[in-house]
Order: sequence, then structure tokens, then C-alpha cells
Amino acid sequence: MMLQKLIQHRFLFEELVKRDFKKKYKRTILGMAWSILAPLLQLLVMALVFTKFFGKNTPHYVIYIFCGNLIFTFFSDATKGGMSTIMGNAGIFTKVNVPKYLFLLSRNVQALINFGLILIVFFIFVAFDSLPFTWKFLCLLYPIGCLILFNIGIGMVLSALFVFFRDIQYLYDVFTMLLMYMSAIFYTIDRYSPMGQNLFLLNPVYLFIRYFRKIVIEATIPTIWFHLLMAADVAIALGLGCFMYKKYNTRFLYYV
Repeated sequence: MMLQKLIQHRFLFEELVKRDFKKKYKRTILGMAWSILAPLLQLLVMALVFTKFFGKNTPHYVIYIFCGNLIFTFFSDATKGGMSTIMGNAGIFTKVNVPKYLFLLSRNVQALINFGLILIVFFIFVAFDSLPFTWKFLCLLYPIGCLILFNIGIGMVLSALFVFFRDIQYLYDVFTMLLMYMSAIFYTIDRYSPMGQNLFLLNPVYLFIRYFRKIVIEATIPTIWFHLLMAADVAIALGLGCFMYKKYNTRFLYYV
């Protein structure tokens, strides 16, 4: 059903993607180059600040934090941008009957393009760090696909809540900052007890980061249980997002 409507409104969807992409880099000198420069500058700062404290005993530390920064940036970019998609496009869907999730999907496509560009740079860093490229890298398609769906689900929840509660944007800023520190981006969890390490698995973002690190740095494929846990997080996020869009679809018109 969703795919049929997406095909039906393909022209609008394509224009929304172009608009979102142009809007992000409007009046910037470097333009699209910021998609790569911004995360690289963040990586540089993290490497300079945390290498002294955490990097001495962590093999391939730059790749280690690059994995965390890569995943978290994609998640943050997609969900924060997706939060305002309904309110930001009220002038369109109040006049034309179009599926409201088109606006969210177009924002996620723009975030996905940025992620793809950074991912290419990430693989270049991996090569320079002399980490071997094996067939196991193909398994990265699984967490990437799951992360895309997870971002869409969370984006649907946030965009629906933002229509009714504007305070959610400030609360989410605090939440993402807390989530960043709880995702072991620049530190390892080895110092924690086995129970404490298992608690990190309750954080879906950490699951995606951990999957990347196991494939790229450790050259091992996570267990089936790990895959199922990731799929469960995606199913919950998508299910909750679709439920909220379906339940409040008509009410959105009264609050925008």
C-alpha cells in the first residue's frame, strides 16, 4: 500500500528530495562538501581529545570512533530532520491530499545520501589503517538496512509528537546528547561487568555501532541472537510509528 502510493506520487517525492537537499546547503560556500567535512571534523576532535584517555589500549582506535560517529550521525541527522517534516510541509498537505509520510521519507533519503558519502570516506580510512576487506563486509548491508527502517520509525514517532507537543524538539536534543554518551562511541565497555555490558544492548544505536565494529575491526559476524534483537528494535520502532500516523492522520490537520 505504501509502495503504491509512493509510486503514484513519485514526482512529488523526487521534488521533495531535491528541495531538502538544496535547502540544507543553501548559501554555503562548500555546499555538499560539508556532508563529508562535518563528520570528519567531529572525528578529528574526538580523536584528539579521547585518544590519550581511551585510545592507548584500543586497537584501530580511529576506526573504532569512526564507526560510532558514522552511525550516530546518520541516526541523529535522519531523526532530528524528520521531526519537523509534518509541520514544515503543512502548506502542502493542507491543500493537496498526499500521504504525509512522503515528507518524512524524502528527508530520510537526504540523510541516506549524506551517510553514503561518509561511508565511502570511512572505507578509505579502513584501507589506510591496513584492515583487511573480506566478504564479511557484505553483512554490513543488514545493519544499514535496519538502521534506515529504524530511523524512519523513530522519525514517524517524533514528527507525530511534534505536531501536538512542540517541547519535544528540546527534550530530544537532551535525549540525543545522553544517547551519544551511552552508545560507547569513544570508549570501550570492557571495564563494565558482564551485566553492565548486556545493558548496552538495550540501546538500539549501540547495536548498530557494535555490528559495524565486529565486522570491520574484529572480522567476525555477530550471532543470530544479535541479528534478531536488532530486527526486534526495528519492528517496534516501525510499528509504533505506523500506528501513530494511522491513528492521528486526520488530527494532524487541526494542529498544524
